[in-house]
Amino acid sequence: MGEVVLISRSGSGCGGGGGVGERKADHQERQGQQGQVLELLLAALRKSVALPCQMADADDPAGGAAGAGWGMDIGWPTDVRHVAHVTFDRLQGFLGLPVEFELQIPCPAPSASASVFGVSPESMQCGYDDRGNSVPKILLLMQERLYSQDGLKAEGIFRITPENSQEEHVREQLNRGVVPDDIDVHCLASLIKAWFRELPEGVLDSLSPEQVLNCNTEEQCVELVSHIPVTHAALLSWVVELMADVVEEEESNKMNARNIAMVFAPNMTQMTDPLTALMHAVQVMNLLKTLVLKTLREREDDEGSYSTFSSSPTLSDGLDEVDREHDQGDEGQQSDNGQRTANWFVQEAHLI
Repeated sequence: MGEVVLISRSGSGCGGGGGVGERKADHQERQGQQGQVLELLLAALRKSVALPCQMADADDPAGGAAGAGWGMDIGWPTDVRHVAHVTFDRLQGFLGLPVEFELQIPCPAPSASASVFGVSPESMQCGYDDRGNSVPKILLLMQERLYSQDGLKAEGIFRITPENSQEEHVREQLNRGVVPDDIDVHCLASLIKAWFRELPEGVLDSLSPEQVLNCNTEEQCVELVSHIPVTHAALLSWVVELMADVVEEEESNKMNARNIAMVFAPNMTQMTDPLTALMHAVQVMNLLKTLVLKTLREREDDEGSYSTFSSSPTLSDGLDEVDREHDQGDEGQQSDNGQRTANWFVQEAHLI
């Protein structure tokens, strides 16, 4: 951009010659200031480009001259110890954290809601059991405490109903992801059943009553449960393994495969009609009993020898009982057994 400067040759006038000289001086001053600003910008640009190169040279032993230009002497660590290998899991938080640091990390909520009861398993913190099933972590915590307190050997475990006052107190603790130390094993067992009973959708609700009714053999039962959703299949596998563990301690707890299947059956389905629910629970009981006996037999086969529970009449009698129920011809005895089972289911489901 050009600029025209007028210079008066005469010294007369209203000081015009002096005004032109002042404008020229201001113009030169502005050009000088702009030049200084440009020099500063160029210097900053050079430094930003040269800085990474100097840092790379400083790490290179061959570039000692460039590293010396930094004017800093940073040495290598002298006291290094491997304390622990810590990883982070998005569901379980920090894994492998030393004990002295665990208290500084808040315990993750076991559920996305305020309660661990009556919510979908997909919204809860999950872990893996011994068989690789992904189940809510609160179930694993209750199972671990039940086993550590020899709850499987308690007579009538999962059958005896605890006091409601203690159960409500434990519920509040479980909602915070904590299993109380002074918990009664019968209360713990009752809450495990309650967790299944209060699910938004029962574990076996995807199976129609007709499908369960038509399961007369072990192969048919296995084929039927293979079609339930993945989440519910993992829960079913977990609870069947739990029931099998209970039956292995039958000598102490007096709970055989039929008894444990009977107490869990009403909690595996949800039906609004009480009579339909009662009839369906009887069929679910037979399904669960068959799966439990199958699990016990597979454990025995894996061990390669008879275990302590197989020396007792539990397993053999249970297998014979399945056959007898399908082939038994004494209708009077079937009627009596069915009536006793129905009465128990009414009491367990709180329908009276």
